[in-house]
Amino acid sequence: MTTMMERPTPTSGDAPKVGIIRHLNVFTAFAVGALTAIIVWRLSLALLPADSESAPLFTREDKITLLSMIGWFVGFMTGIGALVAPFRWVMGKDLSHDENMFLAGKDMGTKRYFRYTTDHKVVGIQYLVITMVIFGIGGILAMLIRANLGTPEGGWIHPQAYNSIVGTHGIIMIVGTIIMVTGPFGNYIMPIMIGARDMAFPRLNALSFWLIVAAAIPLIWGQFIGGISTGWSAYNPLAGQAPLGMNGYIMFICIFALSTMVAGANITTTVVRMRAKGMTWNRTPIFIYGVVASVALALPAFPVFFLSQVMSGMDRALGTSFYDTARGGSGWLYENLFWIMGHPEVYVILIPAVAALMEMAPVFTRRPLFSFNVAVMGIAGICGLSVLVWAHHMYISGWAPLLNAPFMLTTELISIPTGMLFLVLIGTLWRGRLWMTVPTMSIFALLWNFMIGGVTGIYLSDVPADAFLHGSMYVTAHFHYTLMGAGLTGALAALVYWFPKMTGRMLDKKLSWISFWLVQIGFNVAFIGMFLVGLQGQPRRVEAYAAIFNKGNLVTSIGAATIMTGMLVLLAAVIGSWRSGVKAPMNPWQAKSLEWTVPNPVPLENFETLPVVTEDVYGYGRKN
Repeated sequence: MTTMMERPTPTSGDAPKVGIIRHLNVFTAFAVGALTAIIVWRLSLALLPADSESAPLFTREDKITLLSMIGWFVGFMTGIGALVAPFRWVMGKDLSHDENMFLAGKDMGTKRYFRYTTDHKVVGIQYLVITMVIFGIGGILAMLIRANLGTPEGGWIHPQAYNSIVGTHGIIMIVGTIIMVTGPFGNYIMPIMIGARDMAFPRLNALSFWLIVAAAIPLIWGQFIGGISTGWSAYNPLAGQAPLGMNGYIMFICIFALSTMVAGANITTTVVRMRAKGMTWNRTPIFIYGVVASVALALPAFPVFFLSQVMSGMDRALGTSFYDTARGGSGWLYENLFWIMGHPEVYVILIPAVAALMEMAPVFTRRPLFSFNVAVMGIAGICGLSVLVWAHHMYISGWAPLLNAPFMLTTELISIPTGMLFLVLIGTLWRGRLWMTVPTMSIFALLWNFMIGGVTGIYLSDVPADAFLHGSMYVTAHFHYTLMGAGLTGALAALVYWFPKMTGRMLDKKLSWISFWLVQIGFNVAFIGMFLVGLQGQPRRVEAYAAIFNKGNLVTSIGAATIMTGMLVLLAAVIGSWRSGVKAPMNPWQAKSLEWTVPNPVPLENFETLPVVTEDVYGYGRKN
């Protein structure tokens, strides 16, 4: 039996009283952030003493830059309204009912998307838009890279600018792939899928999104003061010698890490505490397991990355020596801290995308998910082993060579739980009544792409083979097959699948098919070409290369242009369908999970009466 959740109601018919919150939005956030940064910059110039002759290079300039970026961050979060509720709490008060309804975006129309809005559905749409923006910028940078590699001599872009483009492309695409599933669909779909009215901590939900927006400006700022010249991993002590733009990277990572920690705690609490009555763990959709596993990996991993950047900033601005070997530090310290985050991060990206496809597989085969328990064990096995493989990135560094064999073993063992997820997808497809949609074909594409990514990864897990392949374009091709070929394929399928529920419109069928084939064909052409030049010996992150690699690079550039064309077609489909597409029915796929039981548009609190779950969501083909 379920009951309606009681809600306080205003005691009078007066207009809602929402105070300063009414005046805060993204425009005030940028204005206050910029003003605060300028004030802090001027004060720092006036008050900070000049460096002594023995001080490390750039120390004063680094202090001024970092303080100004911190000022931007505090000002932006103040201007968007993130600090209103904490300030009220410190003063011993709380937000009124009217203020909470205003924060939820009640009756605000499109304005709510430009504010600090706590409704999980608004946050999901905000994440979807910012993910598309991130991929758009990353794609443009990728095409600049391919344009510079159009001839062996390179030279179209200045080497310093080229290095910065490569590093910036890498880090923003990593961030984009981290949030591409858990951001839009983990926020919009997940609470409805578990039968909840909202996230456990709605204000933290809004905070996780606006932290990402706040993080973007220091990274852009950094491009004008030297950029990221070290590659996306920003290895120290090299990063300690980089231009002032490296401070933008440090701030970007620190703020983004805060976003992932906040989002991870919120998602985990929501799933553990707010599932509908009767939704036992055996009845919880597999997509929920994927999202929770992703944030469970991120929660311990990203604080380590955060701390690595804090120490990097201290080395640059305060003259400490965490990574300076000349003064007792260690570059290996940074490598360990980075890769303790950097390899679980691969599965933070991959697991929710694969789980989304496992969620769709029963819908488009009209049969139950093949061995739900095996799927859960596969996800758990990947999570457990993924925290024990980080040092395979460090075989060639000389750190702890006696540990190479154990890390080689754990890396190769991770193929077992990964194979379990493959078996679940193949078992679900086997003898199913296939409905050939873009999500269905995306399952086949994932199996193909991730098979290539996995098999090529086995060679990199082997110490002797890695000694030959390390630092080559082969490595770049491998992780693109994993993160893009598998992860992004799952995310694009999720977009097609849940677009009707998120927008109330069907995604243009013809354009989505054209986009699918352009992206998949272009992707395989591009990165098979990159495998070939990598096996021939072309190194990564080079601005020019030997003429022997010319044909392989031409093939890669053609494939990259095809990918970009496909993504532009998809963008046209999203914009056109969102504005004037065919109106979607409540359940266009005839699926059984709870998000398809609510009307379009989804009400503010999702469910008028909280649902009771009596069976799992994969009962296709079963007799009643």
